[in-house]
Amino acid sequence: MKLVFMGTPLFAVRPLQALAQAGHELAGVVTRIDKPAGRGRAVAQPAIKLAAQQMGLTVHQPGRVRDPEFIETLRKISPDAIVVAAYGQILPKDILELPKYGCVNIHASLLPLYRGAAPVNWAVIRGETETGITIMQMDEGMDTGAILMQESISIDPKDTAGTVTEKLSDLGARLIGKALALIEAGSLKPVRQDHAKATLAPILKKQDGLIDWTTAAVEIHNRVRGVNPWPGAYTYLDGKLIKILETGVAGGQGGAGVIHERDGGVLEVGTGTGLIHVLRIQPEGKKPMTAADFIHGHRGLAGKRFSGPDKQGS
Repeated sequence: MKLVFMGTPLFAVRPLQALAQAGHELAGVVTRIDKPAGRGRAVAQPAIKLAAQQMGLTVHQPGRVRDPEFIETLRKISPDAIVVAAYGQILPKDILELPKYGCVNIHASLLPLYRGAAPVNWAVIRGETETGITIMQMDEGMDTGAILMQESISIDPKDTAGTVTEKLSDLGARLIGKALALIEAGSLKPVRQDHAKATLAPILKKQDGLIDWTTAAVEIHNRVRGVNPWPGAYTYLDGKLIKILETGVAGGQGGAGVIHERDGGVLEVGTGTGLIHVLRIQPEGKKPMTAADFIHGHRGLAGKRFSGPDKQGS
């Protein structure tokens, strides 16, 4: 099948590679423009661009997917289908109706759950034990099109958004090949979503990583997992930013944000309900470390308080 592939982050790389390995004609790869990233704000290229270039594929980076010039480029390519995986823009009707078999999306949730830009993150943050991949026939809405194929995976209690994304990328790579073959054969029946059951997964912001110690320990633990690797969970101590990298849920109680030292270098923090066991942590300007190393480098830590939005730790 002659395809155009549209995607941006690392999640999209395995599906692109799988389509090439399956023998499809990849007539073009479309991704977002290069943008500054990281602390140094150096211009970074999308993961899918780097992968496509290594594969010798033609890459297009339109500023806006609705630009008439870009749409005309797609018309000239005349693909049988457009495969989309976390591209990052809603496609207009002119593009949706352009390919013979339409536009097919690889979405990282079990639709209609978690429609939007960050489905994996919010599934982990909300404490879901299951997620999956939906292969969807795209329409003009945000992840509202008919379902072509779905498969679920479990979310392990120690999984982060990053590890779940890796699993879903592999699953998406496997499912899209199966789906395209069935679409071409005319044997895949679209199933309308139940819109009444829809939930949203909006794009993450930096402040989504800020820990509110008045919430329950299990909610904080899930947030730490769900914002890993980005934006990362963080709090404040003595006015300095502290990243919380890995946690567990402990029994007991101890005042929201209050730090407790236990024998053996164990660090626990009180929450609205229960205690958080901090396993790995990163003080401002330092490398990640164990809780034991953090305690060793901070005398008089017990009884101090990690703070939330007010940034006042004492």
